[in-house]
Amino acid sequence: MKTSEVFDTLLQNLKVRGANAAVAERRDEIAKSLNKDFWGKEGSIDHQLMVGSYGRHTAIKGVSDLDMIFVIPATIKASYDNETGPKRMLERVRDDLQARYPNTDIRVDQCVVRVQFKTNAFKFEVQPAFETAEGSFEYPDTSAKSWKVTKPRDEIRATRERNDRTSKNMRHLARMARAWKNANGVNMGGLLIDTLVHRFFEQTDEYDSAGTGSFDMMVRDFFDFMANEPDKDFYLALGSNQRVKVKARFQPKAKKAHKRCLDAIADEGKASANKTWRQVFGTAVPLEAAAATTFARSFNDTEEYVEDQFPVDVRYSVSIDCKVTQHGWRPAWLRDLLGSGTFLHANKELDFAVRDCDVPHPYDVRWKVLNQGEEAQRRDKIRGQIISSNTPTGRHERTEFRGDHLVECYVLKDGIVVARDRIKVPIRLASASAPRF
Repeated sequence: MKTSEVFDTLLQNLKVRGANAAVAERRDEIAKSLNKDFWGKEGSIDHQLMVGSYGRHTAIKGVSDLDMIFVIPATIKASYDNETGPKRMLERVRDDLQARYPNTDIRVDQCVVRVQFKTNAFKFEVQPAFETAEGSFEYPDTSAKSWKVTKPRDEIRATRERNDRTSKNMRHLARMARAWKNANGVNMGGLLIDTLVHRFFEQTDEYDSAGTGSFDMMVRDFFDFMANEPDKDFYLALGSNQRVKVKARFQPKAKKAHKRCLDAIADEGKASANKTWRQVFGTAVPLEAAAATTFARSFNDTEEYVEDQFPVDVRYSVSIDCKVTQHGWRPAWLRDLLGSGTFLHANKELDFAVRDCDVPHPYDVRWKVLNQGEEAQRRDKIRGQIISSNTPTGRHERTEFRGDHLVECYVLKDGIVVARDRIKVPIRLASASAPRF
């Protein structure tokens, strides 16, 4: 495929599309409930503003967290302008929405009221706020027991202006960066992504008029830009200059993405380029139809993709490893073995486990064990289904096939994949006897 075809299809597949109608319906019902209480208006959808990624129009398919500001009348500010005011305001909003949605999980969470819908897997974070004369908002913070200021309109304006200057490439790149984040388990918030994209275009005008035929170069340079960013605790957000926290280092995975971009560019026009772009951006990248047909003749493609079963919106971190056990040998962790250049051979017991995870409990864990290489294809046993744990700590497996196998872990919260990690398992022959995985 041509480069333009790859990126045209990728961007089409990342569009929110049908979810827009569902989001608008939920948004309007929330606004009606709050308008009835705070403004005395029946059936009104006024006084609301969608902010965050959705409000900046940089969200992609699978978006689950939806940020909404509801403007409350300035005339009642004095009643809530004390230490108990923020909590009482959020509880009032919670009670209004609980009356509208009695069977929905609705709770106060420091600065917002979280509304977790069962259908669509949407989670609205509703933030009541007083609008200031400058167009910013004062919102309640129950931890600080005070009202703080946020400036989402400035962030929306900065996104729009940079998007106009770059022939819509600001939003295109922000969406592709989200696809990379979700496909590779990068723990980054949407505002940080948009801020970094904004800063990238701030230091170059080379891609201001670029079409999709040049997007391979654009994403290559963007990941190089990210990989070389210094470590920081926070950035100043685009437009508002408010602090946006860096939750985890993104530079190592950006460096890996940059390397993959170079590989894909070198293979332009080949089926291998599409596969490499998939490693960068996930299953939204199309595969070459001819290549898929060739593979189908030799083995049953049983691989499943988590994006087809659950919304994916990575916002936490998880790290997995594998304890390798063999009779007569001391157990060792796979990442330590790989770090020393060691490959696995036959007759190994493998116990995959979550080593670190910052997702709040409760959550669910799923796995994918994908057998790769000629032997797995010849035996028609590539596996690759999305499966549950089979031990209290994860998955137990045993070596069987030669090749570089892949094990991936997905952490689900409220039916959404919020963290993921993967590890390669290289299997080599130790003797004439056939190894097993």
